[in-house]
Amino acid sequence: MEKLYIGLVDTPGLFAAIIRRVIKQNYIHVVLGLDERLDECYSVGRRFPSIPLIAGFEREEKHKVARAFPTARYMIYSIECTKAQKDAIRRELEECYRSRYRYHYCVLGLPFILLNKEFYQERHYTCSSFIARILERHGIKLFSKHFSLVTPKDFYELEQKEILYEGRLTEICEEESYGVFKTA
Repeated sequence: MEKLYIGLVDTPGLFAAIIRRVIKQNYIHVVLGLDERLDECYSVGRRFPSIPLIAGFEREEKHKVARAFPTARYMIYSIECTKAQKDAIRRELEECYRSRYRYHYCVLGLPFILLNKEFYQERHYTCSSFIARILERHGIKLFSKHFSLVTPKDFYELEQKEILYEGRLTEICEEESYGVFKTA
């Protein structure tokens, strides 16, 4: 068996505070990683860490995020998959990245989540709906609802996960400098 890595993120800011209030939890952003240190991870989110209004599909650069949000907290956990699933997901993520400017944040879908109504606008996703959809498309169905209704809270409450780390992102970056990676 192989593993995929889910990073749950708690970043500061006004937009994050609104999401935090609505879903009633601190972790309000989700990234999909191909390695436990999230050196190769992707998400639908801010294109530039300090500018919340410009969002789409991106490869997340944790050092940039740590510089922009030194108090950001992360929870990293793993889920199991087959080698074939991981390889196919990697290829799809790389293809999405090559055409990343065709993907956008699904602002119109946010009220539908609150109303518990499915909504899909082509190539428009929230961070959690994108990850739920790509996993589902490759045979990893974690949730019993439509991908457009999946929130970071669903990823947080997932039972079949192995937590590897919980703490500040800056600590992960600092530990890498010393060749150490503490686990939860």
